[in-house]
Amino acid sequence: MKERIEDAKRRMEGAIKSVHDEFGSVRTGRASTALLDRITVDAYGADTPLNQVAQINVPEPRMLTVQPYDPSLIPAIEKSIQESDIGLNPANDGQMIRLPIPELSEERRKDLVKVAGKIAEDGRIAIRNVRKDANNEMKRAEKDGDISQNDLGRGQKEVQEITDSYVGQIDEMLVAKESEILEI
Repeated sequence: MKERIEDAKRRMEGAIKSVHDEFGSVRTGRASTALLDRITVDAYGADTPLNQVAQINVPEPRMLTVQPYDPSLIPAIEKSIQESDIGLNPANDGQMIRLPIPELSEERRKDLVKVAGKIAEDGRIAIRNVRKDANNEMKRAEKDGDISQNDLGRGQKEVQEITDSYVGQIDEMLVAKESEILEI
């Protein structure tokens, strides 16, 4: 039973990490290299993550620079950034691409809060699914006679406590992300 609970914890931690990574790609009005994490570039006939074909820097609080390792990829990188949903307009000088981060409008901030809420809800659902799987495994073990009914009850209670803890972490992350987005 311990290994089932440890497996559930490990999977819930994975959900937390996923939510954290997704939150990093939500724009907040400040420059962050995480904004470009999900962007892939058609380089040499294959979709390649941007950070593998270029160096990404934050020279100023409201500016990102993308320095391709191969200058011939600048048009493909520009196209990928423009087609993404991050809402940035690339400007290239032949050597590197500059991405100024504009101020977010009130309406855009509210939209981003909704996006963050959806990411958090997806994380909560993932954690609840892990809880459901763990409880089903324990019920199956009890039915097979591997654990007693008392052990089943204790195990389910422990899994619920772990679930509540991880859902609480996601709620805290959401509150922090919302205040970061709404910060002017």
